[in-house]
This record gives sequence, C-alpha cells and structure tokens, in this order.
Amino acid sequence: MTLKLGAYTACLHDRPLDEALDVLQANGLDSVEVNTGGFIPSPHCHVDLLLSSEKARSDYLSVFADRGMQLTGLNCNGNPLNPLPSVGPKHADDLRRTIDLASLLGVRNVVTMSGTPGSDPDAKYPSWVVNPWDDVYLDVLDYQWDVAAEFWSDMDALARDRGVRVAIEMHPHNVVFSPVTLKRLVDLVGATNLGAEMDPSHLMWQGMDVAACVRWLGPLVFHAAAKDAMIRKGVDIRGVLDTSFARVPADAPDKVPTGIGHWSASWPTDPAWRFVAVGVGHDVEYWTEFLRALAEVDPDMAVNIEHEDAEFSRLDGLAIAAENLHSAAAKL
Repeated sequence: MTLKLGAYTACLHDRPLDEALDVLQANGLDSVEVNTGGFIPSPHCHVDLLLSSEKARSDYLSVFADRGMQLTGLNCNGNPLNPLPSVGPKHADDLRRTIDLASLLGVRNVVTMSGTPGSDPDAKYPSWVVNPWDDVYLDVLDYQWDVAAEFWSDMDALARDRGVRVAIEMHPHNVVFSPVTLKRLVDLVGATNLGAEMDPSHLMWQGMDVAACVRWLGPLVFHAAAKDAMIRKGVDIRGVLDTSFARVPADAPDKVPTGIGHWSASWPTDPAWRFVAVGVGHDVEYWTEFLRALAEVDPDMAVNIEHEDAEFSRLDGLAIAAENLHSAAAKL
C-alpha cells in the first residue's frame, strides 16, 4: 500500500513555505496541502500570481519537487452559501479560483465545505438545522438543499470541465456533515466530481464509526485528513451539541477569521470534546484500521495531518501526529 502521508500547512502559517516544508520533511512526510482562501489567509499559496503566470506555477511546483514532495490538495474551507454579502460571495469566488488553480497546477483534489445557507430567502445569517423533529425545520432544509443543489451543480460542472475533484469535508455547521448528507448532495445534483474529504475528527465526536463511514462511501472518498478528537468529561452535562462558547476579545492576537468581522469563538473550559493530536484520542490500532479502509478505496490516497491540538506546540503536535500516523501505516 502506498498511501501518501503528509500535512496541511495551516498550522505552520507562522513561517514561509520552504521552512514549513522542511518541518514536514523532517517528520518523514511527503504529501502537502495548502490553503487557498475561505476562512483563513493563504500565505503558502499566492493565488493571484499563480493564476496569472505559468512561470510562477512552474517555480512553485519546483519548491515541492526539489524536496521529493507532492502538492496533493488545495484547501479552500469556507461557507460559500453564507447569506452575509461579505462572506458567502467571497468564499464562493475563492472556491472557483481554487478549482481553476488546481487545474493549472495539476492538483487533483480541492478540499472545501458544503456551506450553510440561511433559513429562507430573506435570512441574514446562516442557520444550521440539527434535529428537524418539528417539521418546520424540514421546510428550512428543503430551502437549504435547493440552494445547495443549485450552487454545487455549477461547482461540479466547473470541476468536471477543469479535470479536478472537489472533496467536501463533512463538517457540522454545514448542510453536508455526515456520509448520509454527502451522498444526498452527490445524488441530488447527479455529481461526477464531488466527493468526500474524509476528516475523521468531526465524525468521531458525532459518535460515528469512521472506518464504516469510509467503506459506506467507497469511491466517493477522494482525499483524507489525519485529525483526532477526544470525548471529554464535560460530555456528562453538555452532550456533544453545546453552545457554551464565548466571544474572543477584539484585541486577541491569534483570532481565527470566519468572515469579515466574524471570528472563531473560544471553547468552554470543560468541553464535551476537543481536537487532539493523532494517536491521543484513538490509539495506533484505530488509525491503522482507518488507513486500511482508505487504502481499500484508493491505495494512493493522500492522508494529510491537520494539527489543531492546543495542548501541544505546532511543531510538537505535528511531530506526535506524524509519528503515530507512520506507526499506523507500518501495521498495514
């Protein structure tokens, strides 16, 4: 099996691309995923320059090739369906440009999220329906799926025309947040170039069997992330659906943008769950079975670490994740 093991470089945005790649290489990783827009900046991929210059693209790809590394994914996670005029249109445009760039660079997979519309045509803010036991929320979902279908039908056509695949991260706060909703979107638009980016962490805290999810989706799994999650003591009184988050102060130095004037909130001190380094939430044997399921779908699939464990520094967390991922792969 020749799964490509690598990392998403967002955790290394504090250093230039060449230095970030040196960190990955030092951890035995040779697959790379970089950000191109959406929620966060893209210091490791200057999209405007690369779209406009063939030489810039050639030079850019050489940065990876000279290290024996491969650019396996462009990441444009955002909410392209957000009704806020300062957010949705920009994220949608970022995605279109990313698909164009992926085609020009010869990168097969673009990673993104499905997005979430408002509850109705007049809604100002996005609205995520969690449990539509009251059928008024089925009305909301009907509207939202109509919006999603129109947008993603166009994106599927663009991706098909450009010879690119769009791998959707199944992320809560999006209309697509599970294998069932991913399959619903694909079937709804008759998609040929839409599939899943298999990030196990969000499926873990929702209580899913991740390997079973991979096998159920089968060839719809295009790309994968290596990101772990751990259920914590706080689940006893919070459950996994919890709104006890707080606003980040306006002058906080490390705010993470989610749109113009909007930021990622801070977690409660005793959360029900949190993201952890690969191997901390689930052991190496668990990760071996995850990799085995992926390899059954595509033995050459890229599996890129996404480090978001606040208990470790960026370098230490990435090193722990890489060591455990390598150990899991060695057991295949």
